[in-house]
Amino acid sequence: MSFTLFPDTRLTLALDSLAGLSVGDALGAQYFVPGNKPSDLLDARVPDPPWEWTDDTEQACCLVATLDDGDFDRDAFAQLLGSVFEPYRGYGPGAVVMLRQIREGLPWPIAAAAAFDGQGSCGNGAAMRAAPLGAWHADSLPHAAAQAVRAAEVTHAHPEGIAGGVAVSVAAAFAAAARLDGHRPDRGQLLRAAAAHTAASVVRDGLTSPYPRSVAEAAERLGNGGQATAQDTVPFALWVADRYLDDYPAAVAACVVAGGDVDTTAAIAGGVVAAYTGIEGIPRGWLANRETLPAWLPAASGE
Repeated sequence: MSFTLFPDTRLTLALDSLAGLSVGDALGAQYFVPGNKPSDLLDARVPDPPWEWTDDTEQACCLVATLDDGDFDRDAFAQLLGSVFEPYRGYGPGAVVMLRQIREGLPWPIAAAAAFDGQGSCGNGAAMRAAPLGAWHADSLPHAAAQAVRAAEVTHAHPEGIAGGVAVSVAAAFAAAARLDGHRPDRGQLLRAAAAHTAASVVRDGLTSPYPRSVAEAAERLGNGGQATAQDTVPFALWVADRYLDDYPAAVAACVVAGGDVDTTAAIAGGVVAAYTGIEGIPRGWLANRETLPAWLPAASGE
């Protein structure tokens, strides 16, 4: 497929993806609250509002606020992350240290490279925020992959962490392109597209493994984010997005039922699925229940 995207269209695609990401994140996080049972969501009963979003949404909002023509502005993204992050949103200890260092003036390449005793982070942070970036670049999967590397490197120096961000970005670009092209991709196509643009890695191995037949099998074989790594999170979340690409509630429900790092798997899957369905695919009540996005993101004020 080949088409031209104008700036307003790019922003609409990115904001739709952000809406799906943030609702998935906020709803998924409710299942860490005692008394909220995953089985209820299958019966269309959702937790009482408000649903507060986590670091997944905060980072994605920073990313969307940075999107513009040309190469992704890593310096501006790092500066915004460092200035607005709120540790209580669920950031891991390593991320808190890194972002505080950036806030205090340490250049992001040094902060990212120093994480985990110099190995860099292979966590799922780059992946959890990446879907709106991919939706923005729906006209070019290779460009979505290249810009995802730039966005991931700000906080993730480990190849697996970067691979996770790339895979999610490409998946969202593929989903948004399918939406614009007016067709529902066959099962497995989204995973193959993401794998084709992801460097050799455990993440890519998960994307190309035999297709699971059920949510339970997918969680068992691919992981459910319980280890908080890209390897343990991205293949499952993208399998969910591929399986339920035209059914946002079912995608989020699959993540909730699978357990593990529910807010992050639901954020990733939700961001990719909403890139395909648009904001219309998200139940209005769910959007209303989600905590309002931060006031410093004026682009989302009309959501």
